[in-house]
Amino acid sequence: MKVVFIIDQVYLHGGIERVLSIKANYLSNLKEYEIFIVTTEQKFKKPCYEFNSNIIFEDIEINYHRNKSYFHPINLLKIPRHIKKISKTLNNIKPDIVVVCSHSADTYFMPFVAKHISKIKEFHYSKVIEIEKKENPTSIFKRLFFKFADYVETKYNTLIVLNPDEATYYNSNNTLVIPNPLTFFPETTSKLENNIVISAGRIAPVKRFDVLIDIWELVQKNNNTLQLHIYGDGEKNYVQQLQKKIIDKNLTESIYLKGATDNIQEKMLNAALFVMTSDNECFPLVLLEAQACGLPIVSFDCPNGPRNIINSDNGVLIPMGKNQEFAESITNMLENPPKLKMFGSNARTNASKYQVDSVMKQWIAMFNTLKK
Repeated sequence: MKVVFIIDQVYLHGGIERVLSIKANYLSNLKEYEIFIVTTEQKFKKPCYEFNSNIIFEDIEINYHRNKSYFHPINLLKIPRHIKKISKTLNNIKPDIVVVCSHSADTYFMPFVAKHISKIKEFHYSKVIEIEKKENPTSIFKRLFFKFADYVETKYNTLIVLNPDEATYYNSNNTLVIPNPLTFFPETTSKLENNIVISAGRIAPVKRFDVLIDIWELVQKNNNTLQLHIYGDGEKNYVQQLQKKIIDKNLTESIYLKGATDNIQEKMLNAALFVMTSDNECFPLVLLEAQACGLPIVSFDCPNGPRNIINSDNGVLIPMGKNQEFAESITNMLENPPKLKMFGSNARTNASKYQVDSVMKQWIAMFNTLKK
């Protein structure tokens, strides 16, 4: 079976890119699969994650302007060329199935290209961010756009969403819930003995690391022996804003912006607790990775991912905006070693349900139903 995964690029660290590497590598190890990854703007850069050598890469070099909306005129002018090149590429490969991974321009025309090929669209973001805009559109264009987007979604054979809550946001009847697979499941777990709290993710406003800094200021008032390590990269100006806030709050000796890492597993195994302050999440893989390392989690109960991973036996969900409660949960957890270890053990058990074999069996079953 030939499967084509379509994504904008695989040279930047991110959850979608990491999950793609796991799925593509798994399938490429099965003799009945031939895997292709087609990118639109790889720019001759090396993938940031490891891919098997038998996976075939092709970049069609559309190179959208990433600092502007895909619907900006300068990017809209690129779409005809994009359609032409992806059509030619698919006609050459002749795949059985096409999977659209990232939410880029091709999302909106892929169902109408090479119609004889089964198409799947993955959604890695929470649709909750669209509710207000859909219910109260600020222009006729936006109202029509949302109607068009809903229509396009009905034309895919299958829409993959990451948790049951997300499925309720779609008007079509072609949704299927398949969670992200774990990227690793280490043989050992954290000893939970170091005074290190860890967080990780793309350094962007939606992750609300600025709020985490405010929370950490409260933590330090109760326990100044703890350190907060934040891993990830992002837009330079925003990173600088966070660093300035850390300096202004005199937290330079307890908060460390560590940048991106290729070995988050090692960093988690050296920590005692994972924290997340995002505004919204769909199914944050990083939480499963933390649980696989035996880390309890304290997270805001944002829509909709954390509540589908964390329960009262392996972590704490904090109502949005309750910074003081969040800070107290961090200190209470770390000052109660028996509870910390019990939660860590339960977290590990929960993560085991998302190991690669289990999740990929669901993908393979779907592929078998769609092959024409």
